[in-house]
Amino acid sequence: MGSLRRIAVPSSIAKELLGRCREWSRGERPPAKVRMGGLVFGLQCIDERAVLVSESGSRFVVDEHAASLGERSMAVVGSTGFMGVAEAYRGSYYKLVPLPGGKPPTLEINGIHMHRVAGTDPWSDALAKASLVVKRGFRVLDTCTGLGYTSIAAIARGASLVYTVEVDEIVLQLAALNPWSHRLRDKRIRIILGDAVEVVRDFGDSAFDALIHDPPRFSKSTSSLYTLELYREFHRILRRGGRLFHYTGEPGRIRGLNLPGRVARLLREAGFEVLGFRRRALGLVAVKM
Repeated sequence: MGSLRRIAVPSSIAKELLGRCREWSRGERPPAKVRMGGLVFGLQCIDERAVLVSESGSRFVVDEHAASLGERSMAVVGSTGFMGVAEAYRGSYYKLVPLPGGKPPTLEINGIHMHRVAGTDPWSDALAKASLVVKRGFRVLDTCTGLGYTSIAAIARGASLVYTVEVDEIVLQLAALNPWSHRLRDKRIRIILGDAVEVVRDFGDSAFDALIHDPPRFSKSTSSLYTLELYREFHRILRRGGRLFHYTGEPGRIRGLNLPGRVARLLREAGFEVLGFRRRALGLVAVKM
């Protein structure tokens, strides 16, 4: 994902940092550390601007412009100060959206959350999914990278290697700005830009111990991620005894639709034994027998 030259800072944190610097201007205080995700920065105050210094020595200047954004915005800052907002438009509108309490931000595409945020947060949700199928030493495939939380959670669970596939380059560009995604730079994580439906064909038989399939909600445009053909490829590339987690959510429950039931039927047809629906992660767990 390249070197860390720009980062996205929630406006609430920017305001907090500038407040600290105003306090320091009235009297000398000890140096402070600032944590965002797994990144730790030293904090310097220059002309009432906050300067975050990374462990590698990179400097990121937080100024009043960064702090003036709305609560749902993240400011992109670099060595010269404010550079823009963590959003992009390329046919669709993409935005990093901070969550309260210092929790990892979510990604919105056209106003739709790409993570669960009701009753949970993106990191807790990712860890819940990984904990269902990943054990120490496992080789893992994560089919939909997003901001990388699921891949990072797999490493936290002890995975020795994670391949993660993302079809959308803009999503990876926003992940590169997000301090909570920085562990995607871990050498044990290998990012592939491409369509998961096509990429899985390139892996050998029994290549993985576990697979996390966390597709966007089911729709006409994402239906290729919910097919028997793909599930047969998943069965092929998992070793015997390997486990699959498949996020389905509960879309259409009020209208009487049953996506988990449909997916379970197709997984069985592909050769999996379906162990059941896990409500805390809103998905199915299956095993290759």
